[in-house]
Amino acid sequence: MKILDKYLLKSFLITFTTVFVILFFIFILQTVWLFIAELAGKDLDFVLVIKFLLFSMPRIIPLVLPLSVLLASIMTFGSLSENYEFAAMKSSGISLQRAMRSLIFFITILAIVAFFFANNVIPFAEYKFINFRKNIAQAKPAMAIAEGQFSDIGEYNIKVNKKSGENGNILTGITIHKKSNSGNGARIVIKAKDGKLISSEKSSILKMVLNDGYYYEDVIPKKYEERNKLPFVKSFYKKQVVNIDLSELNNVDLNDSSITNTNNMLNVSELRYTLDSLNTNYDNDVVSFSENINQRVGLNHRTIKSDKPQKFKALPKNILSVLDDTQKSGLLKTVQNNISSTLFSIEASKNELKNKERNINKHWMALYEKFVIAYACFLMFFIGAPLGAIIRKGGIGLPIVFAVLIFITFHFINTFGKRLSQEGGMTPFMGAWMSSFILTPLAVLLTYRATNDIGLINFDVIFTPIQKTIQKLTQRFFPKQT
Repeated sequence: MKILDKYLLKSFLITFTTVFVILFFIFILQTVWLFIAELAGKDLDFVLVIKFLLFSMPRIIPLVLPLSVLLASIMTFGSLSENYEFAAMKSSGISLQRAMRSLIFFITILAIVAFFFANNVIPFAEYKFINFRKNIAQAKPAMAIAEGQFSDIGEYNIKVNKKSGENGNILTGITIHKKSNSGNGARIVIKAKDGKLISSEKSSILKMVLNDGYYYEDVIPKKYEERNKLPFVKSFYKKQVVNIDLSELNNVDLNDSSITNTNNMLNVSELRYTLDSLNTNYDNDVVSFSENINQRVGLNHRTIKSDKPQKFKALPKNILSVLDDTQKSGLLKTVQNNISSTLFSIEASKNELKNKERNINKHWMALYEKFVIAYACFLMFFIGAPLGAIIRKGGIGLPIVFAVLIFITFHFINTFGKRLSQEGGMTPFMGAWMSSFILTPLAVLLTYRATNDIGLINFDVIFTPIQKTIQKLTQRFFPKQT
């Protein structure tokens, strides 16, 4: 039996390694394609490009590994069935479960390695990848300005619709927000039809020459009642130069790592610690928000919980009757302002709590996904191995069709569950494990049918009634001539 185990293990390992390398190369090409615009023409040396790709490689392992196990299992067991090697094994009294024993041992080791890889290597690589991109962007200012989104550079937030030119220094459709020192948002907005970036290695100042645009600046009056008019200054210009100080941005080390605020950079123990802090912070915010609203509307926990009757001074039935028209107008305006302020505070707090809840769900998802990838190796093996034995086809034809369909289903359900759980539509546990829960019965069914030589689908059950119906109709409308 050891000879058979070695033979099966060798066949599977050769197929698995080949499939894994091919799929890994395909996904690497996809990564290069996604970031080619970010890397090309930015005057980066070859070593920086290689480090960029190396840090991005581990993130594709959760996609490549389960698909490789699935495809290798279908191809290996399909080839054995196609060449009647399984028939020889069964005639010798060797069942499918016995034939799979050595491979189950290998898949167990692979699942353990996958978990430790997801728990240690992927967070480290993600940590390095994000920081490396940030540091490159700081060292290469033209690279820091991305198309179609706001980019934070010094005291400015810059958005461009399109970049062109040899080094991406020709800009089209420019919108610039200058940060306010008071922290009350951007009061200065500069728009331009096009522009150009001019930099020099000897200077820490990046010049942005803008053409044909508008300059807007919000003006905050000293009198509070005049602020509702929202006054602002607007001017048109043919050419304007914006100087951006890069003295702090250029003083960076490409090996420095200072970003630590993403859930994908944490291992299991760090995620548990972070989740504990996030949940505590969330609970405190809810309590603080409740107390703040109660104070705004004149309620407090002592008033609500008190069983003793409260003594109030006698008030007129209509409090407005004791006021003149001016006082009534002032009172109603004050009440209206208080209500608007309270509603605004409630809406802002609601959005803030929603974002914090979404962040907590993302951390839970990152925690569960480290276990899902290990289970996915088992799941794909117990789907692929019996499926290959049933379809009895090896090679790269029919097995690839089945593997792609199954994996797309798995990946679609997994993505749908993640999105839904992040928005609070279901618990993060169900979102992360939903695809595994749905496909596990398929693995059990296929293993049962392959063990009992039932086949994938009993077509006789479907076609026999149809055939009988056609025969009856034929005999009725086209009787045989005697």
